[in-house]
Amino acid sequence: MDTTQPQQGHPKGLYTLFFTEMWERFSYYGMRALLTIFLTAELATGGFGLDRAESLSVYGVFTALVYLTPILGGWFADKILGQRKSILVGGLVMAIGQFMLAAGSSIELLPDLETRKNLFYLGLGVLILGNGFFKPNISTIVGDLYDNDDPRKDGAFTIFYMGINIGAFLSPFVAGTLGEKVGWPYGYFAAGLGMLLGVLWFYARRGTLGDKGLPPGYKEKGLTDLVGKDWRDVILYTIGNVAFVILIMFIWNHSSELIHTIMVWVLGIAGVGFIGMSIFKGTNGSTEWTRVFVILILAFFNIVFWAGFEQAGGTFNLFAQENTDRVVGGFEIPTTWFQNINPIVIVTLAPLFSILWVKLAAKKLNPRTPVKFAMAMFIGAIAFFIMTQAQNSADAGNIVSPMWLVVVYALLTVGELMLSPIGLSMVTKLSPGSITSIMMGVWMASFALGNYLAATLEQILTTYDFALYPFITYLMLASGACLLLLSPILNKFMKGIH
Repeated sequence: MDTTQPQQGHPKGLYTLFFTEMWERFSYYGMRALLTIFLTAELATGGFGLDRAESLSVYGVFTALVYLTPILGGWFADKILGQRKSILVGGLVMAIGQFMLAAGSSIELLPDLETRKNLFYLGLGVLILGNGFFKPNISTIVGDLYDNDDPRKDGAFTIFYMGINIGAFLSPFVAGTLGEKVGWPYGYFAAGLGMLLGVLWFYARRGTLGDKGLPPGYKEKGLTDLVGKDWRDVILYTIGNVAFVILIMFIWNHSSELIHTIMVWVLGIAGVGFIGMSIFKGTNGSTEWTRVFVILILAFFNIVFWAGFEQAGGTFNLFAQENTDRVVGGFEIPTTWFQNINPIVIVTLAPLFSILWVKLAAKKLNPRTPVKFAMAMFIGAIAFFIMTQAQNSADAGNIVSPMWLVVVYALLTVGELMLSPIGLSMVTKLSPGSITSIMMGVWMASFALGNYLAATLEQILTTYDFALYPFITYLMLASGACLLLLSPILNKFMKGIH
């Protein structure tokens, strides 16, 4: 099949990846919209009856690990499997994880609460590992479809980002509503079906990818598709991933707090050492090193942005449920529907941003990546200033208008469009070729820390008697200012990459 692309359009492979990612995000965001409200739901309604702090802690650990495992998945793809096999493995493992959540949330299927909890947390673990194989590798193939100096590359990632957000838009309506209004298991089951659809689409459309994403050495042999042993690998790795999580859960449940602490520290140190060694071995010459340095600096600021942005699934979700007037014309808006504001704004604005960057580039006015990041921080600071006012009103005993959350979500989404697709594109441009997936994993790790901070900041700040939303406002303002000051140095270190 001919996969050459005209300069003015995009290759067919982009749309293969677009819809694969769309279904994966449908699956993930359907589960995420339900997670905190399911965990805090009364036992009588089928939930686990956790308090706010416990629920946010589970959410924080889960969302952090979801972004950490891509380092492992990136390494397997770069060294052993190639991106295509990793995506298939990750997708199948995540579908299994969602079906475990469905079973673990069903009183009819499993009346015993402890059994349900064990299976549910096992499902979360399986999702975390599957995501690691899926997430960094699909973004890497998007980058591989274009040359580094191709002006369409930022636009391609913005289009790809639309796929992410169409899935994120559909899932609270479908999985969220089923979970909240019909029964928790139906929501999680719908998320699992969405993931399976993504895997089937990717398999059916693999011919549009040419020789991209194949295992190491295949391109040199002239192969453009996976062969028999690759499909055996996909099945074995899928089973192996699930078995590995079961083993970890077994060890965790049958060991002391001391062993838990040792395991976390050993894994953490091993992970940092592994990343450092991979970067050290895969980076050569001053140009590559300075570019890697830019990725690491921008990854640090990415943590700050996502520590704010990811309040969406945590404190914003609970704010929508507890402090927001959700009754409009006699109809009560489900809490999960507020998660839709972000993808609606993205799907509306992403095409405009995609066109904007190309038009500005033609006039030589396209801001460099660090400046785009700074703009995202300033917009985020405005959003959290507004959210502070909403919280003050709620603290005074008022049930606040849903428009407060709508405006905050919309502003944070504009900030996201200035930063997230640009960040993905930047990593594929600046990474040394042999460690692109690992650097994408490092980039995902910055989301992990951001997500973990998002869930734990409220508890940390309570100790110091500091309110969450004003703190994030000041943090984002300071970060934006730092980025503007650093931008001349970072631009120089990017060595000609925009």
